[in-house]
Amino acid sequence: MRVDSAPPHLGARVPGQAVIEELLMLQSQVRPRSILERIFGVSPLGPESSPWYRGAIGEMAVGSILENLGPEWLVLHAVPVGAGSSDIDHVLIGPAGVFTINTKNHSGQSIWVAGRTLMVAGRKTRHLYNAAHEAARASKLLTAAAGFPVKATAVVVILEPKTLTIKARPEQAAVITDAQLLRWLRGFSPVLAWDELARISAAAVQPGTWHKRPSAHSDALALQQKFAALRHLVIQARRRRAAWVLSVPAMVFLTLMNGAAILQGLGGR
Repeated sequence: MRVDSAPPHLGARVPGQAVIEELLMLQSQVRPRSILERIFGVSPLGPESSPWYRGAIGEMAVGSILENLGPEWLVLHAVPVGAGSSDIDHVLIGPAGVFTINTKNHSGQSIWVAGRTLMVAGRKTRHLYNAAHEAARASKLLTAAAGFPVKATAVVVILEPKTLTIKARPEQAAVITDAQLLRWLRGFSPVLAWDELARISAAAVQPGTWHKRPSAHSDALALQQKFAALRHLVIQARRRRAAWVLSVPAMVFLTLMNGAAILQGLGGR
């Protein structure tokens, strides 16, 4: 992986970059599959890397949606924040204000929200608290860098849930699905003047605004290529498992039919 000498403009980062970096590190420690495992469609993902893979898929999907916001919006992905390895999935800056997005890939699962509680398939999560914490950090850091008060709105985006039930308005962050995201953002009235927007955006793209010790630049293209190769293997394994699931009943049926035909032939002698 090529590494530049200094951290660049944060606009160079790609959706899910921090998650992909962690995923590839974990995946490098996974034992390669045997020939039989590949034939039978065993997933190439290790147990520790599987959640990171789902997270990367989610952030990439939301990143693709955000590409349609328009040129008046600045969209930053995987923004490193603080002093450690934490990051904010997406930071949006536009006429409607500043938004921090925490993406959660809970595809096919039931989501229930009320007040300070967000449950996934009946289990409580910290999604609302974490999203609110990210927005508060963004507000503080951008205020210091821009030189005037900047408010960030916390958002939790749920990717393709089975259902989303809002029993009471969430108190700490907005909760919406990926399908609702663009319409929701476009529904806000402008609150930032162009000079304010320019000053916030200029500060937001600087790595030092967010992180105390900005790291050197990772080659985003190389990361994307490695992830694409891994994703191909995951999809290939899934298709092979599906093929085996479909083929086994068919083989049993044919065996039974052949057996019945043999017995019928013997009985007719």
